[in-house]
Amino acid sequence: ATWVYVFWGSQFSKIKYSWLLFLGSHDSFSYWVDEKSPVGPDQATAIKRLARISLVKKIMKKWSVTQNLTFKEQLEGGIRYFDLRVSSKPGEIGQEIYFIHGLFGIKVRDGLKEINTFLEQHPKEVVFLDFNHFYAMDDSHHYFLINRIRSVFGSKLCSVECVEYVTLQYMWEKKHQVLIFYHYPLYQEYSFLWPGNKMPAPWANTTNVHKLLQFLETTLEERSRYGTFHVSQAILTPRVKTIARHLIRGLKNTLVHRNLPMILNWVKAQKPGVMGVNIITSDFVELVDFAATVIALNDLLLEEDESAI
Repeated sequence: ATWVYVFWGSQFSKIKYSWLLFLGSHDSFSYWVDEKSPVGPDQATAIKRLARISLVKKIMKKWSVTQNLTFKEQLEGGIRYFDLRVSSKPGEIGQEIYFIHGLFGIKVRDGLKEINTFLEQHPKEVVFLDFNHFYAMDDSHHYFLINRIRSVFGSKLCSVECVEYVTLQYMWEKKHQVLIFYHYPLYQEYSFLWPGNKMPAPWANTTNVHKLLQFLETTLEERSRYGTFHVSQAILTPRVKTIARHLIRGLKNTLVHRNLPMILNWVKAQKPGVMGVNIITSDFVELVDFAATVIALNDLLLEEDESAI
């Protein structure tokens, strides 16, 4: 079934976006990476050397892919926040920009068009696109990418506002559907690029699920009370030795399958609101019932409203 947030009718329309709970995907574009392409500039020199051996790229792919679903399938599954890393292809003529996670993914332009098609079909839906890592890009590449963003989404782009003003009703009235976060100084030149610091996404960088959950708790407590959205990255990150020990099994079989149930239990215990969880990202979002869990938690906001009356 397609998770379209039609239930977010009038009852949710006045609640601030920074109080609602959204589901996101980590390295959202990594459902397809090109093992025939060169290793990306996001990788260490040693890995680039190793990757001359064809088997190494096959193994890299098992650890680079963090999602199974395409953008369209993620949107249909309830994902509304997309974590995007992008790069030029060194040595390629022109300024084309690609998604990247160890290996090159699809052209950014094609991914944006796929998202835009969904938004055209669902004019009340809103997405967050977080461009947070850039590789092998100078200002001319950035201008190229920003112009691509503008030409794909046009008037759907929401210009920078105080975070507090952004509600569903505000977006509907303006006919906006896309909030772009751009972690590079050129955001200052464009009214539709939100600064990266409006979307902090602290990273636990651990393979230990208990440490991860402790980190998520601590960073929530530090969440600034006003002025930003907030991403809770419910992801485990493999160490070099993790990869070395489980080369062939890959990320999903080594870290994700085993720990997702505990992560989901943590999510179930959360609540949205001023100091609550705002955006939760995960690897392989379809493996457990994240969407239904996250959507149900938003009902807590309505219960609070009713009890306040």
